Amino acid sequence: MTQQTLATPRVFIPFIVATLVWGSTWIVIRDQLGVVPPGWSITYRFTIAALGVFAYALVTRAPLRLGRQGQMFAATYGLFLFVMNFNFVYRAEAHITSGLVAVIFALLIVPNSILGAIFLGQRLSARFLLGSLVALAGVALLIVNEARGDSSSGGQTWLGLGLTMAGVLCASVANVMQATDRAKALPIVSLIGWGMVWGAVFDAILAWVTVGPPVIEHRLSYWLGTAHLGLLASSLAFICYFSVIRAIGPGPAAYSGILTPIFAMILSTLFEGYHWTILAVGGGVLAFAGLLIALTARKAPSSA
Repeated sequence: MTQQTLATPRVFIPFIVATLVWGSTWIVIRDQLGVVPPGWSITYRFTIAALGVFAYALVTRAPLRLGRQGQMFAATYGLFLFVMNFNFVYRAEAHITSGLVAVIFALLIVPNSILGAIFLGQRLSARFLLGSLVALAGVALLIVNEARGDSSSGGQTWLGLGLTMAGVLCASVANVMQATDRAKALPIVSLIGWGMVWGAVFDAILAWVTVGPPVIEHRLSYWLGTAHLGLLASSLAFICYFSVIRAIGPGPAAYSGILTPIFAMILSTLFEGYHWTILAVGGGVLAFAGLLIALTARKAPSSA
């Protein structure tokens, strides 16, 4: 059987779709902040997303049954990815630009690899560690640049940074769960769909406890954004991305983490007035150079 690569059309097309959709996600999330508390916006998003995945499953006749153990796994996976991760990210965007959140999220590969080494026995090469340090130095420069322009003496920037990093760690736990044999034994569409169902339930409980009953927004743009985040950035993008992972592995698929924030920073510049100082440019170059070094170190050895 011919080995698939990123250049294979059936791999490249879903890869590009997920990358472009996620690149626009960050700025759409920012428009969600306002009348509706973040917790309820996330609940609406993943309710729509779950319906979208189940509709896809019905059209493609994908299996939806998981069984009791599978449902427990989906609930845990959904808690980390669709509840904790997104609640942290939505709140982070109230304090720092969407582009900077996207750049920091590109470092997801670092905790992914550390947790993978601890729980999956994956080895970390010296080249990967070097690339990670370079990327971290670049992100540090971006953070310093953002803090210098923060009128609250850096308080808003550091709060946004902390919330984003918490989201990164939660997403990393979910990604490592996806790489386990237990997850691979479950149908991908079923796991994503039920994970979103459990996520929406947990999100609703968290929102009700923390901010009270559901809040309804009357702006059409809010609901168009919610539909975009639910159907495109969640249902479509997660199915595309995880299909890429199953085809070529998590290492090459992680190149999406480099392209996504580039697109997000461009949108942030156009719509949020992000200003590129010398410090910001240097930080961006270092961050992406480091990630490229780290990712090239993760390529699997070719089979004999």
